[in-house]
Amino acid sequence: MGLICAVGHTAPEVWQNLQAGKSGVATITHFDATGFACTIAAEIKNFDPLKFIEKKEIKKMGRFIHLALAASDEAMKMSCLKVTEENSTRVGVHIGSGIGGFDVIEREHTNLMQGGPRKISPFFIPASIVNLAAGHVSIRYNAKGPNEATCTACTTSAHAIGDAYKIIERDDADVMIAGGTEAAITPMGVGGFAAMRALSTRNDAPEKASRPWDKDRDGFVIGEGAGILILEELEHAKARGANILAEIIGYGMSADAYHITQPAEDGEGGFRVMLNAIKDANIKPEDVDYVNAHGTSTPIGDVLETKAIKRAFGEHATSKKLHVSSTKSMTGHLLGGAGGLEAGITILALRDQVIPPTVNIENLDPECDLDYVPNTARKAKLDIALSNSFGFGGTNGSLIFKRWTE
Repeated sequence: MGLICAVGHTAPEVWQNLQAGKSGVATITHFDATGFACTIAAEIKNFDPLKFIEKKEIKKMGRFIHLALAASDEAMKMSCLKVTEENSTRVGVHIGSGIGGFDVIEREHTNLMQGGPRKISPFFIPASIVNLAAGHVSIRYNAKGPNEATCTACTTSAHAIGDAYKIIERDDADVMIAGGTEAAITPMGVGGFAAMRALSTRNDAPEKASRPWDKDRDGFVIGEGAGILILEELEHAKARGANILAEIIGYGMSADAYHITQPAEDGEGGFRVMLNAIKDANIKPEDVDYVNAHGTSTPIGDVLETKAIKRAFGEHATSKKLHVSSTKSMTGHLLGGAGGLEAGITILALRDQVIPPTVNIENLDPECDLDYVPNTARKAKLDIALSNSFGFGGTNGSLIFKRWTE
């Protein structure tokens, strides 16, 4: 896997800081946010694309592509996978983004307004469209198998990983480079979500702003980053001596069919997507030990996800045998990149038998009454874990992973 977000530039750094409960949220530096209702975000600090991309190529790509290439670089190195002419058609890429190159769109629009159409870069379109993250990764590694890009809001990279899993299951590829990437901390990105009143305005205490299930939560904190997994058919991985981190065993999808931004009443869509994933995995609800929740820190969303979990897991959840946490409390919400990052985090939790905490729970909402692993990481026996992603338009995805013990 390769992970990059506000709490770290690599998977080991991200995992270490999450276990320590460190928040990556701070005052926005990517642009002057003076006058904005929200002036905080979970930015990646000190990211240098020159470590991954030739200087002349950097301006030809949006930041979301830079981040995808950085995470893919780490994932490929960790996997020790060698793509050759012999196996290249059996290696595919499925990397999505919820928004794509917002930074490029804003930059080129300014160029148009200030200098006319001749000032628009010839690289504007390929630098900004969603599927060019997958395209660049495919080109870099000579991956000639299936090449796709989802764009399903905040469920994007959960869908990308789940769909990649099914591509391998139906024998259309042996290996898939899969996940998501996002870089929407821009004036229009922050301003647009703020106009919807979706963002936290706890500007004077950034590290405390993302507080899932806390009574005083007031919205999510926008983050940026990428999470990329190398999915591989089991016998193929064993044959080359791969270091297997976990097994993906279940994938569920559902639609709320309810509202453009609000989840369905009683978390009905979230409830069904978890049951669909559990059915696909051929397990029972009580077999799941940990849920890495969508948990965005919005007043409505957190309550409805709690209801969905209680409906899906019943007594297993209400008796607090099921551990639930939201790492968005530290990473912010990566939108289309969230599912990829959180799938990686869920896998690391299984590998190390450690549950990352939900930080900033100071005054638990009485409507949110599960075990959210508040404020401190916890050692626990974890065999199976589920990761939730829910998106605008009522699009939902759940992934289930199993601890690898061989």
